[in-house]
Amino acid sequence: MSFVLLALALSGAAPMADAAEWKVLAPKSALTFTGTQMGEKFTGAFSRFDARISFDPEHPESAKIAVTVDLASATTGDRQRDGALPDKDWFDVAKTPNATFVATEVKRAEKGFVATGDLTLRGVTKKIVLPFSLDIDGRTARARGHADLLRNEFGVGQGDYASDAWVAFAVGVDVDLTAERAD
Repeated sequence: MSFVLLALALSGAAPMADAAEWKVLAPKSALTFTGTQMGEKFTGAFSRFDARISFDPEHPESAKIAVTVDLASATTGDRQRDGALPDKDWFDVAKTPNATFVATEVKRAEKGFVATGDLTLRGVTKKIVLPFSLDIDGRTARARGHADLLRNEFGVGQGDYASDAWVAFAVGVDVDLTAERAD
């Protein structure tokens, strides 16, 4: 039984006139997570997520990106874990079906960019940092990033799973989005 994930809804300052609108190509994109259960690493993925992106790499401070993740779409390849993730001890999708991330700042970094913002999961909002790279080739862009989270900070893992005895608190989240210029 696992844990948490990131969903993004990044929102910075008002976009510049030359900020491009981008449409995420779901078949070419991935939102994955890694964790440890009983000492064994595992990987999972969210198959349903949506994003609205307005971004100009020359003016990252004007970025507006909104990504919503359907928590019920999480799979890890383990039937027991996958069956438990939507339940009230984990994502509690009956009460909070989606996760969101709202960026309060996007800036250039030594290697790529950094988005800082609020991740909301299970009704709990915490500030996180998501460093990401960006490659643009004509009308196609690919952004890849990684964030480390602690599932317990979001209340993911209740009851027997509120400790890290069975499932580690640390969760890695990887974002790999491919998008086309929409304008």
